[in-house]
Amino acid sequence: MLDYETLKLIWWVLLGVLFIGFAITDGFDMGSCTLLPFLGKNDVERRLIINAVGPTWEGNQTWLITAAGATFAAWPLVYAVAFSTFYIPLLLTLFALFFRPVGFDYRSKLTDPLWRNAWDWGLFVGSVVPAFIFGVAFGNLFLGVPFELDSDMRVAGSGNLLGYLSPFALLSGLISVLMLCLHGAVFLQLKTEGEVAERARQCAGWLAIGLIVTFAAAGFWLTTIKGHRITVMADAGGAIAPLQKTVAIEKGGWLANYGDYTWMILAPSAVFFGVVLALYFSARNRAMQAFLASSVAIAGIILTAGFSLFPFMVPSSINPASGLTVWDASSSQRTLAIMLWVAIVFFPIVVAYTLWVYRVLRGRLSTAQIIEKTHTAY
Repeated sequence: MLDYETLKLIWWVLLGVLFIGFAITDGFDMGSCTLLPFLGKNDVERRLIINAVGPTWEGNQTWLITAAGATFAAWPLVYAVAFSTFYIPLLLTLFALFFRPVGFDYRSKLTDPLWRNAWDWGLFVGSVVPAFIFGVAFGNLFLGVPFELDSDMRVAGSGNLLGYLSPFALLSGLISVLMLCLHGAVFLQLKTEGEVAERARQCAGWLAIGLIVTFAAAGFWLTTIKGHRITVMADAGGAIAPLQKTVAIEKGGWLANYGDYTWMILAPSAVFFGVVLALYFSARNRAMQAFLASSVAIAGIILTAGFSLFPFMVPSSINPASGLTVWDASSSQRTLAIMLWVAIVFFPIVVAYTLWVYRVLRGRLSTAQIIEKTHTAY
């Protein structure tokens, strides 16, 4: 059996993989539906966009469920703190997500333009709100979450919805929306033909520029934010003991890892590299390469957040010593080991099946196909 410390690190990496998988797969359909009211100028074009993502959006969303389940099993205290302190934002996310299955299934039940237009905006809300809230949540991690633990590991929080909407958090939310919209635009360029694909290409250029500017601004802003740095900590291979550490608050502390582990600079570099390549390939109608480059940028953004926070998972703004880290908030060694064996068996199967589905569904859609399949397509 692997030692406890190694298991904790492996599951931190696997959780990152799950978040990246969710952002890359579900990200393109969220981005596409966010752009739906703007890239589709008539009912046929909007149906074209919906049918481009329709066959896979449900399967893509299971990555989020898996990530939440893995957090619950591997870091129950992290799950408890995150889902209690972010309770209202998560409820808003859940309510917004309700529009997606209902919108996909009911939009085309009636031919009334008002009915269909209402569901188009419902799909927009069900996509842009979760994307924005996820970004805001990550932004608040850098600012610290308003909670603390008592000696019995009971959580006490003092957060409110408006308190989470600080300027830096709003910028993080904007980055999340731009990231997924860029991904959705290059996906539509890959999957559609005609005017929709051309509008997606033009939109991708502006989104790429916006993402580069906002990501660079967030990086500069982080140099002025007080980060958390562990000065004294219990054994990294020990059991749950969040309060047995001392945390120092330092200006620009969230960037310290890049000095300690210089290889981590690859993550933010991948963001700029991926976005520039996505812009380049999209402008030349090489949509597959643009989609892959956009996926690299997404992975880079999530890794940049993870590397900057490491080893913290949920920092505390009330009592920094209560902040939860990879080392002091995990499940037991046996639990992590059993979960790892389950992941080793089933994760390759899931990835192989996902790749097979995308291979079967490859190819572009045209408005002529949508008109022809009026009674079978979305």
